[in-house]
Amino acid sequence: MDDPIESLAGAIADAERVVALTGAGVSTASGIPSFRGEGGIWEQFDQRDFHYRRFNADPEGFWRDRLDLRDAFYGDSEVEPNGAHHALAKLEREGYLEAVVTQNVDGLHAAAGSETVVELHGTNREAECVECSRRIPAETAFDRAAEGELPPRCEGCGGVLKPAVVLFGESMPDEPTIRAHELAGRSDLFLAVGSSLQVQPAAGLPARAQRSGATLAVVNLEATPLSDRADYDLRADVTEVLPALVEALE
Repeated sequence: MDDPIESLAGAIADAERVVALTGAGVSTASGIPSFRGEGGIWEQFDQRDFHYRRFNADPEGFWRDRLDLRDAFYGDSEVEPNGAHHALAKLEREGYLEAVVTQNVDGLHAAAGSETVVELHGTNREAECVECSRRIPAETAFDRAAEGELPPRCEGCGGVLKPAVVLFGESMPDEPTIRAHELAGRSDLFLAVGSSLQVQPAAGLPARAQRSGATLAVVNLEATPLSDRADYDLRADVTEVLPALVEALE
């Protein structure tokens, strides 16, 4: 029986356009808890407190709760990219990977050196003004909120600042969604990594790629709705599989 890592590495080497989709399973190894599932963030917090309606109706309370969420999300430690992030960045540098589409908002792909990253749900590294769209580092907004400026406001126009992530009830931004579908549609190998493939629009991207004739590879600890349809289905730790793929390609 062929080694699945060697076989997938060969398929990547032969492909012209490889696109990766990453989910929470890529970030958990960096110490970032997942939102869903056992021990996830939404077992500790009420999702309704972070709904877009709540932000609009009660921005002061939203930001107060958001401070608590940030503390639970990161704790006291500085999160760093792990082996999976670095492997994807190296695949891009070596010309094997065209882009990373991610469901994650932590910015760790960019921190690892990936240059073409499509963030479907935004980034928690920035805050944006709801009036003029000006962005500032999220740390600055959180520091001001922690010092009592609730809600923190834009220094340019005075508008309320909002974390630059997609909140519950908020429309997905068109640009990254369209870009992700374009990348999936023109890929000839689509690599879904660390994602349960249950949350739209990300969940529809592998099927979009398959409809266009792409080879589908799924790497996840647990089965996904597309595992039975995948050309490669590796139930394994992404921090082990991705570095192994890089090694096999060298």
